[in-house]
Formats: sequence, structure tokens, C-alpha cells
Amino acid sequence: MERYFARDADGLPSLVGFRDFPGGETIKNDLSLVKSLLSDFHRYQIDRHAYVLAIGGGALLDAVGFAAAIAHRGVRLIRMPTTTLAQADSGVGVKNAVNLFGQKNFIGTFAVPYAVVNDADLLASLPLRDWRAGLAEVLKVALLKDPDLYHTLRRHAARLADGDPALADPLWQRSAQLHLDHITAAGDPFEQHAARPLDFGHWAAHKLETLSGYRLRHGEAVALGLALDTAYAARVGLLDPDLADEICHTLAMLGFTLTDPTLNDPDFLAGLEDFRQHLGGTLTVTLIRDLGRPVEVHHIDPEMMQQCIDRFAASGFSLPTTAGTGR
Repeated sequence: MERYFARDADGLPSLVGFRDFPGGETIKNDLSLVKSLLSDFHRYQIDRHAYVLAIGGGALLDAVGFAAAIAHRGVRLIRMPTTTLAQADSGVGVKNAVNLFGQKNFIGTFAVPYAVVNDADLLASLPLRDWRAGLAEVLKVALLKDPDLYHTLRRHAARLADGDPALADPLWQRSAQLHLDHITAAGDPFEQHAARPLDFGHWAAHKLETLSGYRLRHGEAVALGLALDTAYAARVGLLDPDLADEICHTLAMLGFTLTDPTLNDPDFLAGLEDFRQHLGGTLTVTLIRDLGRPVEVHHIDPEMMQQCIDRFAASGFSLPTTAGTGR
């Protein structure tokens, strides 16, 4: 970094310092780390004309982005995501947050980053588990907005589960573009309305992460949340049951385990109320009627949802014998 900045000293800002932080939810769960970031900004005299360059996964980008947003009412943030999940989804968003009171993202801000740099070379060193995690968010946005992308994921699921970068790089780009298009063109970038369509599957995912003590990666929890919500949509008659099974099969083929002991936690269903409170107003959960056809519902039948939870808690997902034929 020092050599890079020194080579173009006339064209780049001065590099005033570095700071290493732990990855994962550790940085979001410890407010002292955010305070120490603010202390660094003060010591290095970071102001609104300076830049904070955050290089890391989604949790680090969240926490550093939050600190940058509240220092001097906002200093310029450049995000350089280093995980598939952050490059495909959260890195291009406008949200920053840390956790408190056992709730994901309880303290946060909306702040547009000055720039986002997605460099596929940064993904090369990811462990396979973390590399796969981003596929859950790609599948999520495909189910909401792009049936062709869904079919691509399904058709190449086995290769993607093995970590094929040549096949996956266009998928990270497509996912990032779909997320960016929604944020900039859907009319609600700062979530003033009752719905959060891009949080399909996330009421369960956030609760699973918290209850598991963040043993589950975000992408792994999202995969299980998508499975639950598609199963529920089928159970209440919104979604063709065969398609719901196909989606679960695709998640399994992408390498996700669609069960977890945390599903048996008596507090799990409280995730619906946590989700409502985070946005406020009426509960609004996004489900799908078909590929590319999202629908907002304002009531989740707890008995029917519990039946779906029990199914995955008991045995996960059994691959149907016809699932490999596609649609």
C-alpha cells in the first residue's frame, strides 16, 4: 500500500495510517472497536475532504462505514469488498450498522459510499465455505428479479459449489448490478416504506445468526431463510410446491446445509417481531409467487411457519428424485 501510494504521490491523497481489525461479526459486536476507529479518525485528522478506505468483508465494511458516517456527520468512504457476499450484495448498498442488544444492525446509518471497488482477484484466497456464502445472495436476488440468473445458478450449481471462479465472476457482477439497480431505481433507497424486498429470507437469517452466536455465516443463514420462506409460500398456496422443492434442491446443490440446531430454539420465531421492529410499522415480509414475482405479505401464520421450521429442523432437505430435471 505504501509503495502504491508513493508511486503516484501527486495523483493520490496522502496515506496517513493503517488499522487492522478482526473479520466477521466480532467487529460489529464490540462497540469499543468502533470507538477506537473514531479515535483514529481524530488522531489522523480525517475530515470530510479525506477518505477512509475499508478493505474487508461485509461486517468490516458495515462497522467502518458506520464510524465514517458519524464522524463529522460523514467522511468519504471507499469500500473494497474482499468476500463474494460483500461484492455481490452488501458492498454496493447504502447501509452501515453494528449490533446491540442481541439484535443485528440495531445501530446504524444510511450513507452512500464515495466509491465501491470490486476486484475479483481479492476472492482468490477465500476458503470455499466463505466463497460459497455469496451464492445465497445471488440466488436471492435471482428469485426476486432475474429468472435467467436463477436458471444459470441451477444449471451450474455443482461447479459453483466447487468454487469455479471463471463461472462465478459474471454472477457476482450481475448480482451487484441487480442490487444497485434496486437501490437507485426502486424509489426507496433509505427504507422509508414498509417493505425491504432485498431482505427476502432475512428475518430468519438474522435470527439464526444471532442465536447461533454467529457460528453460521450470513450466507449460510440466508440460504436457510430462503428455504424456509419458499417452503412457507408453498404451504400457504402462494408458490407451486414443485418450484419450492426445486429452489431448496438448488440451494443444497450449491453446497448449503438446510438444517441447523438453532431452528429448535424457542426464540427463533421471535425473529419475525425483531424484523418488524427494525423497520417499524406493519410486519412486511417478501415472499415469491413465481420466479421474478415477489409479493409482500403482512401476516405470517405461526403454526404453518412452525411446520416449515420443524421440517428443516428434523431432517433438512431431502433431494427429490425429479429435482435434477430442471424446469
